Amino acid sequence: MKIRKLFKKKFIILFATTFSGLFLNNFAEATVLNNSYKEVIDHVWQIVYRDFLDSSGKFQKSNWINLRKEVLSKTYSDSNEAYDAIRDMLSNLDDSYTRFLEPKEFNQMRIDTSGELTGVGIQIVKDKESDDLIIISPIEGTPAFDAGIKARDKILSIDDISTEGMNIEDAVKLIRGQKGTKVKLEILRGSKSFFKILSREKIEIKSVSSKVNQTKNGLLIGYIRIKQFNANASKETRDAIKDLETKKVEGYVLDLRSNPGGLLESSIDISRHFINKGVIVSTVSKDGLKETKRGNGQALTKKPLVVLVNEGSASASEIVSGAIKDNKRGKLVGKKTFGKGLVQSMRTLVDGSGLTVTVAKYLTPNGTDINKSGIIPDIEVKMNINPILQKEIGTRKDKQYRAGEKELVNIIKRNNQISEFNPNTTNLNALQNIYKENIVFLLN
Repeated sequence: MKIRKLFKKKFIILFATTFSGLFLNNFAEATVLNNSYKEVIDHVWQIVYRDFLDSSGKFQKSNWINLRKEVLSKTYSDSNEAYDAIRDMLSNLDDSYTRFLEPKEFNQMRIDTSGELTGVGIQIVKDKESDDLIIISPIEGTPAFDAGIKARDKILSIDDISTEGMNIEDAVKLIRGQKGTKVKLEILRGSKSFFKILSREKIEIKSVSSKVNQTKNGLLIGYIRIKQFNANASKETRDAIKDLETKKVEGYVLDLRSNPGGLLESSIDISRHFINKGVIVSTVSKDGLKETKRGNGQALTKKPLVVLVNEGSASASEIVSGAIKDNKRGKLVGKKTFGKGLVQSMRTLVDGSGLTVTVAKYLTPNGTDINKSGIIPDIEVKMNINPILQKEIGTRKDKQYRAGEKELVNIIKRNNQISEFNPNTTNLNALQNIYKENIVFLLN
């Protein structure tokens, strides 16, 4: 089976933690196997056996086969016992992204397709080495973001219940709740711990925002911020670029900071908006089958580009930023990205519950596996020491944006000087300026 067929059969998503891909309109109407809980367990086992990609190198098929015999030899009196057995079974995989979702959880988590989230707006992952619950990134415009929660913060307790030994599913149950209620999180950042009380809300997430910024020298810059790679992100980005092109911008700043990821296809489509030709990303299945996605010759703009990234730029964000960096399409500015180079497929199980299973890893165009290592920006810049307001993101009060705009202006100037130089004249001044600005640029 080619990996292309594998991806066509499954809805591939790149969320790291609290997310969903396929949903039942009414999970209560799903077939409940009251006397066949083993069928659900075996369904999970079969998916893992067939599709799971082991990134740790510890997965042994012989052990997995023996485990099946063990779990199916037991009797399960209700769904809770069966679900606990599934979670115990998956804990042997050493993969925090392959996890089980009960029917209600599976039905409620609609971040990627609906653009809605009921909760506080964080995505979490369980670190297998430290056993910590780690926040990948707060979603912009949510209670967690407004409260100053940051990427890589650790959750020590939820409503005074310690998270030590707690799995992601139990943590999500405690954090989620009715709209308007509150949850208290104990956060560890570095060596300091503190409490945050957050209100649960139903959040409408607009994936993309854009505007025109004017530099001190009067250059018009198109600023595009993508908050999540959901089903609407590609179209929204396309519309933003087309609008900015009519406004005669001379270059773009693409802001992927604190973007935790989303749909694989969305990241590929958005990369194609900027990259005309060349490799976007390669995905490699458990069997070593490789599929490569390339530019389709239909880029919406060829103008200079700078991409802003940080520690919360993960998954699909890293696909786009890696494609732009490796194709030398633009410069990356900010901090090293999160480092999630694995692809998950969301599967609906026979009783309406769900499974997210790691089915592939992805490589940047240069063949780099960035899982756990992240992408190092071309220009490393720390964020402001003192937090800035949300409305100040993407302005000159934003230190990383300021550095990105400065680099973009330099690129625009170099391009303009080259276009001004006429080899058929004695335009020595333009040539001298090019040499002074960037000798290496000419040599390349």
